[in-house]
Amino acid sequence: MKSLKKTRRIQIIAVAAVALTLSTLLIGYAMRDGINFFRSPSQVVAEPPAPTEVFRIGGLVVPGSIVRGQSDTVRFHVTDGPATVEVHYRGILPDLFSENEGMVGTGRLVDGVFQASEILAKHDETYMPREVMEALREQGEWRGPDPQSLPEPQT
Repeated sequence: MKSLKKTRRIQIIAVAAVALTLSTLLIGYAMRDGINFFRSPSQVVAEPPAPTEVFRIGGLVVPGSIVRGQSDTVRFHVTDGPATVEVHYRGILPDLFSENEGMVGTGRLVDGVFQASEILAKHDETYMPREVMEALREQGEWRGPDPQSLPEPQT
């Protein structure tokens, strides 16, 4: 016959294991919307994500592609060289947003058009997001220092 002390220990260990498993599952479920993967325009064109997936896209704003509508909607194209994706953004663009400059947008791809919920632009004359530099370098479009040799940006 098992002692009461031994039975209590087994019960506590079983409850702790169930609680740990449940908390891990809850944390994973809560984080699924907080993780946004970066994709270059070439990756988006090659393998379009589902319309419900939120992701980040980055590249250079195509010169002459910025069209400001009657409302606060702005349309432009972003490229990494071989591929171009149309972007629609409703809101006020950052002050440093301009043509032929790097940008990163967060949003969804709906019917082949990236619907951006947030647009980020470079913050000085020499900065470009590391993901954009690497995507441009992979496509042979990057004309600057090696992204691996640059220091991490200060936040």
